[in-house]
Amino acid sequence: MSTSDLAVILPRVIIVSRRSLRKNKFVDFVGEYHLDLIVGYGAVPVIVPRVTGVHTLLHSFEPIHGVLLCEGEDIDPSLYEDEETNLSKEELDEIRRLHASDTAIDKEKDTIELSLAKLCLERNLPYLGICRGSQVLNVACGGKLYQDIGKELSKNCAQEKKVVHMDYDNYDGHRHVVEIVKETPLHDWFKESLEDDNMEIMVNSYHHQGVKRLAQRFKPMAFAPDGLVEGFYDPDAYNPEEGKFIMGLQFHPERMRKPNSDEFDYPGCPAAYKEFVKAVVAYQKKLNSATSVPKSLKLDKELEKKRNVIVRSFSLARNLYEGGDNVRQLKESDLRPGAEFLESNIALSVQQENRLKQMGATVRNASSYMERLKLNEKREKLARVVMGKMSIEQLSDLNLFYHMMGQICSEMLEKKIDQNVSVADLP
Repeated sequence: MSTSDLAVILPRVIIVSRRSLRKNKFVDFVGEYHLDLIVGYGAVPVIVPRVTGVHTLLHSFEPIHGVLLCEGEDIDPSLYEDEETNLSKEELDEIRRLHASDTAIDKEKDTIELSLAKLCLERNLPYLGICRGSQVLNVACGGKLYQDIGKELSKNCAQEKKVVHMDYDNYDGHRHVVEIVKETPLHDWFKESLEDDNMEIMVNSYHHQGVKRLAQRFKPMAFAPDGLVEGFYDPDAYNPEEGKFIMGLQFHPERMRKPNSDEFDYPGCPAAYKEFVKAVVAYQKKLNSATSVPKSLKLDKELEKKRNVIVRSFSLARNLYEGGDNVRQLKESDLRPGAEFLESNIALSVQQENRLKQMGATVRNASSYMERLKLNEKREKLARVVMGKMSIEQLSDLNLFYHMMGQICSEMLEKKIDQNVSVADLP
């Protein structure tokens, strides 16, 4: 097999470049570590240049088997803030001075990357977001960001919990601790580096923004001591062997390397790229098998009517899973036709099949999401019925009890974190 055949055979990972000014001219670039890992695990990186209007040409980069979004400037706050920021003009000016290289908003890059993120959510395309890429993913799903961690999060933290997330004087060498959440992909990747019940690792940090409110569909994988989410994923869309992978990491595992060496800080560092490419390869195989149907089938009127019901079901599922809008108005019966279709072996034309997949590939996930919402709603109704029969004195006592338990929980959590930090500091 000649090397010229590889671009045709290997799956394609879309990466958006970052624009920088060099010798009074703009240059576009992508970090070499990202590219090396993508190629090393068996995929081809396809770089989308940050060029005005390219967001209207994304269809020209098809077929797309995966998307990797990484570093870049701050995301335009208007894309995730519903109202005016609480930061004063003086604070915003100070943020721009401190982080001059990051606070120059690039709306064209925002548009390109949000379009790609939403494409991944619609089709269940594998998506890996690193640093800014994780923030783009959260915003695309309705989440919010801190415009500046120092001004909005750190100032309200106890001194012992404050974290330095950006150190310009020690850019690649700076590390801070994060606590990994058990039974998550991140836990699996770094398991051999964790000791007993100590779930902490040291990660690099190059950001002054971060997740303020995590979108509802995601589950956290790691937290900094100040409470900032350092990693998250969609548990309903994570199965690399089946081509499913939607994840965001605030830190840069590809750059977590020992001084003057290409050796990783931990064996688990490249795992995100390995599993991501595994999902990309699996997605390509599924796509190829789906487009290998020899000829299309003509639909009669009755079958066309059923098809329209399925299309509506997929559309509702997509809207629900992306933003969680109008949940209470949506009935389980609205989602059932799409779910039943995916479980059946009904054959459609290639064009119809691809269109259905694009519109509602997340219908299974949406059904699971609806089940969780229904369960929570039942619990809430039951609690209201029970409490409705209680006296004012009983309710008051219950409120005081849970307030006390919350305080005890906070104290014990703080004590355990302090103990872990003390152990980690021992020689």
